[in-house]
Amino acid sequence: MVCDVEVLTRLGVRSIQPYQPGKPIDELAREFGLEPANIIKLASNENPLGPSPKVLKAIESATAELSRYPDGNGFILKQAIAEKHGVQQEQITLGNGSNDVLELIARAFAGPNDEVVFSEYAFVVYPHATKAVEAIPVVVPAINWGHDLTAMANAVTNKTKLVFIANPNNPTGTWFSKTELEVFLSKVSDQVIVVLDEAYIEYVDDPAFPNGLDYLKQHPNVIVTRTFSKAYGLAGLRVGYSISSPQIADILNRLRQAFNVNSLALVAAAAALSDQQYLADSVKVNQQGMEQLIKGFEALGLNYIPSKGNFITVELGEQSQMIYQQLLAQGVIVRPVANYAMPHHLRVSIGLADENQRFLVALKQLVAE
Repeated sequence: MVCDVEVLTRLGVRSIQPYQPGKPIDELAREFGLEPANIIKLASNENPLGPSPKVLKAIESATAELSRYPDGNGFILKQAIAEKHGVQQEQITLGNGSNDVLELIARAFAGPNDEVVFSEYAFVVYPHATKAVEAIPVVVPAINWGHDLTAMANAVTNKTKLVFIANPNNPTGTWFSKTELEVFLSKVSDQVIVVLDEAYIEYVDDPAFPNGLDYLKQHPNVIVTRTFSKAYGLAGLRVGYSISSPQIADILNRLRQAFNVNSLALVAAAAALSDQQYLADSVKVNQQGMEQLIKGFEALGLNYIPSKGNFITVELGEQSQMIYQQLLAQGVIVRPVANYAMPHHLRVSIGLADENQRFLVALKQLVAE
């Protein structure tokens, strides 16, 4: 007798497709017989500077204790986050990347027959987390590739338990202003949890851009999630966090695995927060690289979606998939976004100046063919 695993699987899980990460450098090297050192990866919104020297030093110091379990409460990192943002440690929930926290939120506050609202072209973890708990995804059509907050507020019903909004949004890089957020929050019941995903906020320098932490006191139903994977250069260590009311944090920490953030990630993230020069350098490299890619796209007559993140999405029409494959053959990894219902676009992470230039040279050749 054969076990029918599909039948045994929860209904919501059956409809989930596995997450598609950016192609790893080693995998591409094997497929095309390329030298890994000659491959550039502009696919996963990683920091091209590598980790901060302060981070590397902190990790080296921590390796002697690898036989010990990490601090399950993450005291040192919570203390650093609390001091950085002027919040209480009781407001913080740590995660194995901010994805981990997003899934904790779905598990804590949504279930079968509950509705979860998010935007078209929004981060793929939102529908994944929603389906995993057998909640009902309510996908609101985007406007200009970004969140239509008016329509999202109108989509909230008495069945809605969660709303996920990202600012800036991934994979489109779109954003909304303080005024738009404030109007949205004024319309949504305080009995609905609003998750403000700010994974890329460190790259934003715009006085009209909202800081989600400013709204926690007035709106205790808001949860702000952030990550160390992007501007702080710690994608390989997987560490993120949320800041919320102490009551919400208490609920999330009941679900959180006791050691969901490893020892090296804890000390590395705390060290990263202290290195403001590294953060400033990362932002500067990103701004310069964004300008470089935009000029390149405009010179080629290509449409792109203006972005506040560390990536930009370019429109390449029906040739998008072919161009992606040909870029791979040249050792240039970017990100197709057909899984976001954007088959005519590619998302390009901002790299170092020479990496950006190599991509643009390859792209120019392929577009001209």
